[in-house]
Amino acid sequence: MDILAEAGSPFAQRDFTIGVATSSFQIEGDADNRELSIWDTFCNKPGKIADASHGLVACDHVNRIEEDLSIINALNVDAYRFSVSWPRIIRQDGSVNQQGLDFYGKILDTLARNNIKAYVTLYHWDLPQYLEDTGGWLNRKTADAFANYVDVVTKAFGDRVFSYATLNEPFCSAYLGYEIGVHAPGLVGKEYGKKAIHHLLLAHGKAMPIIRKNAPKAEAGIVLNFTPFYSNSSSEEDIRATKLAHDHHNDWYIKPLIHGEYPSLIEQIPLAHRPDIKDGDMDIIAAPLDYLGVNYYTRAKVKDDGTSDPCQLPPPEGSETTAMGWEVYPQGLTDLLVQLHTDYTLPPLLITENGLASDDFLNDEGEVNDTQRIRYLATHLQAVANAMEAGVNITGYFVWSLLDNFEWALGYEKRFGIVYVDYSTQKRTLKASAKKLQNLLMQRKEML
Repeated sequence: MDILAEAGSPFAQRDFTIGVATSSFQIEGDADNRELSIWDTFCNKPGKIADASHGLVACDHVNRIEEDLSIINALNVDAYRFSVSWPRIIRQDGSVNQQGLDFYGKILDTLARNNIKAYVTLYHWDLPQYLEDTGGWLNRKTADAFANYVDVVTKAFGDRVFSYATLNEPFCSAYLGYEIGVHAPGLVGKEYGKKAIHHLLLAHGKAMPIIRKNAPKAEAGIVLNFTPFYSNSSSEEDIRATKLAHDHHNDWYIKPLIHGEYPSLIEQIPLAHRPDIKDGDMDIIAAPLDYLGVNYYTRAKVKDDGTSDPCQLPPPEGSETTAMGWEVYPQGLTDLLVQLHTDYTLPPLLITENGLASDDFLNDEGEVNDTQRIRYLATHLQAVANAMEAGVNITGYFVWSLLDNFEWALGYEKRFGIVYVDYSTQKRTLKASAKKLQNLLMQRKEML
């Protein structure tokens, strides 16, 4: 990770933000002091979580907040990105849980004392179960409930937050949760996915003016995950299938935000699968953004297999992969950022998640030598630098993630953290990647 010394390195720019990221359900625990979320319910369904685990304790972050904040401070990062648990803030009867607000307020106050910028995500998938019981993201009223929740949070937090994100990866909420059912709430059906995403994007649009009113000095935006798709061959069929995959999984989410319309693909899908778009919806969704968050992990190659769904191929033989089985392909991040820059007139971009899962373990010396992660982060930071050299406006980079945590449907089987968590004792151990980042950021502070 010697990118620090390289010309054009984002590390060498004073206004380029380097941070670490987490999300509420994946680390917080303390389930007794919040409402149930759709992920609590999903975890209780047999066979849904790979190791049959749950998020009731997770990393016990709520009870270990001082320790975790001290680790963040010791890493020398500029910023900490975390999410607020909606079920921890709004009770089923509509009242506000002040204890929940106070918990996050404590985080904000500690970050401010340590001169660390707070990047707050308002929704990272943990919808209150009481809202799912009335239709969840298939119910238009959930967008209004989100706007009310955002009003409560942003009034309480105000400008103590440097940057707000309305939603994290609405693709995952809509497609994984409501179309193929591998995430909460576990619905399966093509008639659900694009209806759910419309209400998610509507929730985002309704929240934006509320954030601006309650926190006028804070940035306001949204975080999308992207997969750059590459054709498996130069055949017309494979190229067409690649474009279709891009339209479904990338453009369907960004085009409404930037252009106020869905891709032309909408005319090709059955009426029963299309979202219910009311007059004025697209104007609400296309509220101006201060930034766009970009999450990137890997690429996908596509071939036409004769079906209506483009076939995404496994990683090429001999390629380096992560513990998730994902190809390590930093060039994909550069290509993605340049393509977004070419296709759209964008606000500044922020890399809000980037990292990998590896099979980490404590050795006999009590160390975790995650050399693959160090290499991954270095090459992907270089990919960001390459995109910046190509003219893309990128303002920061967040490592996913601070802690090993509950990795959704995979439970605790995959470790994305730069800090190792022993779930039996909750002991935290900085991995080699954390120490490397810590030293580099100390050098950066001295250099700048």
